[in-house]
Amino acid sequence: PYDVLSGGGLKIGDLFGIASVDALSGQPVTFVTRGVFAVDKVSANTFAVGAKVYWDDTAKLATSTASGNTLIGAAVDVAGAGSATV
Repeated sequence: PYDVLSGGGLKIGDLFGIASVDALSGQPVTFVTRGVFAVDKVSANTFAVGAKVYWDDTAKLATSTASGNTLIGAAVDVAGAGSATV
């Protein structure tokens, strides 16, 4: 549904995964739906181990905000404010 780089988050309907290859909008893409990945996040958000992680499909970032976003997993490491990934 949009351009994505390998390693980037990708949401198609209610399905979320991490792109295995670069792909342009409308092109086939292979993505992984299980595993542990470093996902770009909203810089100001903080996550404790086990905290729910949501996907903001407008910003194309992981977030701690549940409202209007899709649950994609749980943090396996601490991610503080100012850090780039969770």
